[in-house]
Amino acid sequence: MGYARIDAERGRGAAPRAAAFAVWYLRVVTFVNFLSAVWVSLGQDLRRHNTENYFTPYLLTAGFASGVFTMFLAITMRRRKRAAWILNLILSVLFLLLFAFALAFPEIRRYPQNWISFVLTAAFVASLVVGRREFYAKGDRSNPKLAAAVGIGGLLVTSLLAALLVTVTNHAHDAHRSTFLARWRYGLLRLVSVAADDAGFPGITTPNWVDVTINVLSTLLILAVFYAAFRSRRALDPLTEDDEARLRALLDRYGDRDSLGYFALRREKSAVWSPTGKAAVVYRVLGGVSLASGDPIGDLEAWPGAIEPWLTEAREHGWIPAVMGASEEAGTVYARHGLDALELGDEAIVETAEFTLDGRAMRTVRQAYNRVKRAGYEVRIRRHQDIPADEMAYLLKRADDWRDGATERGFSMALGRLGDPGDGQCVMLECADGEGELRAVLSFVPWGPHGLSLDLMRRDRDAENGLMEFMVIDLLSRAQEIGITQVSLNFAMFRSVFERGARLGAGPVLRLWRSLLSFFSRWWQIESLYRANAKYRPIWEPRFLLFEKSADLLRIGVASARAEGFLEAPGLPKWLHRKHLESRR
Repeated sequence: MGYARIDAERGRGAAPRAAAFAVWYLRVVTFVNFLSAVWVSLGQDLRRHNTENYFTPYLLTAGFASGVFTMFLAITMRRRKRAAWILNLILSVLFLLLFAFALAFPEIRRYPQNWISFVLTAAFVASLVVGRREFYAKGDRSNPKLAAAVGIGGLLVTSLLAALLVTVTNHAHDAHRSTFLARWRYGLLRLVSVAADDAGFPGITTPNWVDVTINVLSTLLILAVFYAAFRSRRALDPLTEDDEARLRALLDRYGDRDSLGYFALRREKSAVWSPTGKAAVVYRVLGGVSLASGDPIGDLEAWPGAIEPWLTEAREHGWIPAVMGASEEAGTVYARHGLDALELGDEAIVETAEFTLDGRAMRTVRQAYNRVKRAGYEVRIRRHQDIPADEMAYLLKRADDWRDGATERGFSMALGRLGDPGDGQCVMLECADGEGELRAVLSFVPWGPHGLSLDLMRRDRDAENGLMEFMVIDLLSRAQEIGITQVSLNFAMFRSVFERGARLGAGPVLRLWRSLLSFFSRWWQIESLYRANAKYRPIWEPRFLLFEKSADLLRIGVASARAEGFLEAPGLPKWLHRKHLESRR
């Protein structure tokens, strides 16, 4: 429990309080800077108190640009970034030394405001020194090079854009006197300040909105440079062959515990192991979020030994820890390590021995199944290892042709590959029409020795409606052929809302929530997935999103959407990504 002891020690003493003071100081300064930008009289007073014989505390100035700058520093300091601490320490010490030198003059130290500014700045410096151990999050090793590339390249691009904008909007009567070099220098000056003196630029007169636009470009450039300098480190290492072999050994022994366990073998993930090697947390880092999927792999008693180093690693690198798709049992274990839970929905699990098409409740499903069967469709069930290479290549081609969109979606409940030699125990369902033409494929990954978990569904859009349901029912009916006793189907997000919201006596809040989800289901098929699963009368197993702070839910949601393939990765151009800066990646 060494990791837990270290975290507990960090939560006590003067250092955490000093670190909190530094963060809150920057937050207050950010608020005042933004407020003074929109409140004209306050902004004028603040600027007047920062000229001649007056000075204000560290970073307290009027304007949006200064507000954005201090807000960025407050955010990075809250995330315990070591680089942000170093930058603040250097700047604040320089400010403090300057203030101390200025107070040596009688005409400056006679103003109480200057003493207050000096004391507040000194308190900020002291809080940085006392709380230095609280700022431990490491950045990416490529950040300095990337920040330099963004700064140099961005300055060149923005200055050229500024010169072009000045050229296009220049309405001086003697515009012919200005050269391109003069207009470029004028643009550079406006990048620094809107209020800069332009008396030295004859033949250049631009509208006020042009000066403001150019200055906004400089603010955006500064933000891009700071983002590149302070961004969190990405995952340390993807799964190695040794990691994959060890995970497969754990799945062979404990794989029946979690239906999503096999999806831990996605190769863009990383693994953190317990000291005994009996458990591992598998995760991926996206947007500064260390996103684990499903339950830890391995022995339940060894789970804490893997969870603790995973959380410690996340904190050391400034990542936000989160778990997507955890079971209730795993959520209970994670809760002991400080994570909170939010129910995402339910996983549909069918016990094959209890599944039947008989009875009035299954009448609609039975009729649909018989209709497809009468049309001549047949299903073939095989393990991947039993499919010849040429047939597998054909299945891969057809599945790729039927894929909806260019992005391969999936993270927590999808393997992201088909036909890999290492996945021989996966099960393939091939459905052909009456003429023998392949019309759909389903692929399932192993869930322990006697279970399957749905991985991939692809169909020909011109095929008979209800083809997927026909294939699933055929698998459930013939499960004994391949020794299967349970099958995990699709995940139904917010399933309980749809079920309870439709009941008699449901409250107004629940009914409103259900109406909103039904509205969004027009685009994201939330309700249709629930109803598609419900027809098999499954056992519903809840799945949870685990997180530390509710303030991080937005970032976790964005990272989850990116991991699942619903959002493209934002940020820098590809030529500035780390994989282009480091030949080893």
